[in-house]
Amino acid sequence: MPTRGLFITGTDTNVGKTYVTSLIAKQLAAAGKRVGVYKPAASGCVGNETDDPFVLWAAAGRPATIDEVCPQRFAAPLAPHLAARAEGKEVDVELLRAGINFWRDRSDIILVEGIGGLMSPVSDDEYVADLAHDFGFPLIIIAPNTLGVINQTLQTLITASTFRDGLDVAGIVLNNRPDTRDSDDVSVQSNATELAARCVPPVLATVGNDFDRKVDWIALANRG
Repeated sequence: MPTRGLFITGTDTNVGKTYVTSLIAKQLAAAGKRVGVYKPAASGCVGNETDDPFVLWAAAGRPATIDEVCPQRFAAPLAPHLAARAEGKEVDVELLRAGINFWRDRSDIILVEGIGGLMSPVSDDEYVADLAHDFGFPLIIIAPNTLGVINQTLQTLITASTFRDGLDVAGIVLNNRPDTRDSDDVSVQSNATELAARCVPPVLATVGNDFDRKVDWIALANRG
């Protein structure tokens, strides 16, 4: 039986994909699951433990090495192909896909974290959605609990449904980012209800320090 997985994407960059993915990884690891964590490429990596790949690695219990978690890491905070060129390199398009193979026989579930949103470019010709399509895992969409999230989430769902032959979306996680928790944005009180009423995929949970309800991540991965 092929290893199951989830592809975690976002409505934009800086919406909390790494934070939510790390919480999922911690929950699964605490339940005794072998958790593979894979980020095909990462920008803004300066080689410390706050870089996204290191956060994912730590959350999963540091399986294998950081190079298996994220084999292509670049310093500039740009789209991967531009960040690579800033270092005189090129994104290895084949490795974006092949890098996940290390985890397939070593994991009960693989969590793949994308880069930015679905239409964020990862090379001159491809987007995050191309990787999501080729991996074939159900999508978890991370959306920030701020004003504008309804539009952003619906646009992401439209993109998912129309890209190639469609991407399966398992659900939405609404993220109360630390920088917005004490804001005067009154939409935080209604966003979850509005999204639940307007989106076909379910709002799986709202997250702050933890998820506000239990989510069966394994069952969601098994729908793939």
